[in-house]
Amino acid sequence: MGNYTANEIMALSAGRLVKNGDILFAGTGLSMLAATVAKRIHAPEAVVFFETGGIDPSLDELPLAVADPRVMVGTSINTSLVDALSLLGHPKFRTIAFLGAAQIDCYGNLNSTLLGTYEHPRQRFPGSGGACDAASMAYGVIIFMQHQRQRFVKKLDYLTSPGWLTGGDSRRQAGFERGGPIAVVTNLCVMKFDEHTKMMYLDEYYPFTDPGKVASETGFDLDISRARMASPPSESELTTLRSGVDPQRLILGPMPTPQVEADKV
Repeated sequence: MGNYTANEIMALSAGRLVKNGDILFAGTGLSMLAATVAKRIHAPEAVVFFETGGIDPSLDELPLAVADPRVMVGTSINTSLVDALSLLGHPKFRTIAFLGAAQIDCYGNLNSTLLGTYEHPRQRFPGSGGACDAASMAYGVIIFMQHQRQRFVKKLDYLTSPGWLTGGDSRRQAGFERGGPIAVVTNLCVMKFDEHTKMMYLDEYYPFTDPGKVASETGFDLDISRARMASPPSESELTTLRSGVDPQRLILGPMPTPQVEADKV
């Protein structure tokens, strides 16, 4: 059990999924943190861009939102929403979108619209924003979620952004020429999708938890047979994350206590 927080290992785990040359579409919060981590630590030749039009910023300081002027500092070009979305869907680029949601199902379909029915919602959320566009057009999607049974559900209350739809080849049959979820990064683990069925499975669990805990917090049957323990953050990764990426801990949140317990993250 290491001296790090759930937000820290989530950001670092997502960053490890990025390759040099990837083009990263970042939103607000943990997705912005993960994109910056990827650029600073794991894939220095990746390019980060934002829907507000900042393409390849220096990211000397972590922006707080996609409309933060810091997304325009040191850019290769400052452009528009239309250009940013065109870049997102460019067929020759490996564009990776970072997204979050209120609910997710076993095929990576996302709900960020409401709980309950559309006519009589129990709770409303901000909705799609650019999430549906990103999930539809990007080369791939990395999803951030808090790991709770009420979030990992058998059936979404509302489909906001498409994942692998009903599995198998259903996404392609529906007309999506590319894309689909690559991984789900949570405060307990990293999950990926089976190559053939497109169903979610447990790929890595963090050192402070175990496959049984992950399965118990998932509202559908989860394959844990392939699970392995994730490598804990290295001292080098943590130093860069804490000192170079988010020294004010604007997104990271409070510093860790000496021990991290799964039920406290």
